[in-house]
Amino acid sequence: MILLLDAHAVLWALADPDRLSADARASIAAPINDVLVSAASIWELEIQRASGKLDLGPDLLADLERIRFEVLPVTGSDGITAARLPMHHRDPFDRMLVAQAQRLDATIVSRDAAFDAYEVGVLLA
Repeated sequence: MILLLDAHAVLWALADPDRLSADARASIAAPINDVLVSAASIWELEIQRASGKLDLGPDLLADLERIRFEVLPVTGSDGITAARLPMHHRDPFDRMLVAQAQRLDATIVSRDAAFDAYEVGVLLA
């Protein structure tokens, strides 16, 4: 299975794994699954850091590499798909996750109920 982590799931996986559901922790830990973090989520987290809303470690990319999460680049087709999605949800970062999850047939790991309105699999973070 391909797992695509929402920004809050990334934070919890890095700093407080017990906040994740037991299913999410087990799926993330399972070697058979690919765990991805969108470049859009990294951008979102770094914007929050820059605005003083979030205190991250000194090197988010190194932290992701340390726990073997892969960074998923945003493609031009992802941008087009995200922009053309029904406006069930206005958060551009989450809309990008939907577009990427649809392209990869990935499951989004999140507690955001807004993903339920789209045709993507969701695993409760």
